[in-house]
Amino acid sequence: QVQVVESGGGLVQAGGSLKLSCTLSGSFFSINGMGWYRQAPGKQRELVAAITRGGSTNYADSVKGRFTISRDNAKNTKYLQMNSLKPEDTAVYFCKGTADGRDYWGQGTQVTVSS
Repeated sequence: QVQVVESGGGLVQAGGSLKLSCTLSGSFFSINGMGWYRQAPGKQRELVAAITRGGSTNYADSVKGRFTISRDNAKNTKYLQMNSLKPEDTAVYFCKGTADGRDYWGQGTQVTVSS
C-alpha cells in the first residue's frame, strides 16, 4: 500500500508565492520519479513539473522561470515552489509518484490565485 500526501495549497494574491509538498509513504522499493499536475475547471489535467530520481527536471512552458520542483530522496518528498503566481495558475494540483514502476496519485490540493 502506497500513500501520497500533498500539502501547501491555499489562496494567494497574484504575484505571491506558495510551496507545495508531496510525500510518498508505504511499502515500495524505490521511487522512479515524481511530478505535479494541475486541473482547472473545465480543462484537462496537465503536467506542471516533474523530477526524476536522478534530479532531471521538466516544466510546462507556462511555468518556466516561476516554478521550481525539488526533492528530498531521503524523505521521499518533493516540493513545488511557485513564485509570481497568476490567476491562470488557479487549479487543483495533484502529485503523482511513480514507485516500483507504478503510478500513485494524491487527492489534490486547491491553489487559488486572486487578481
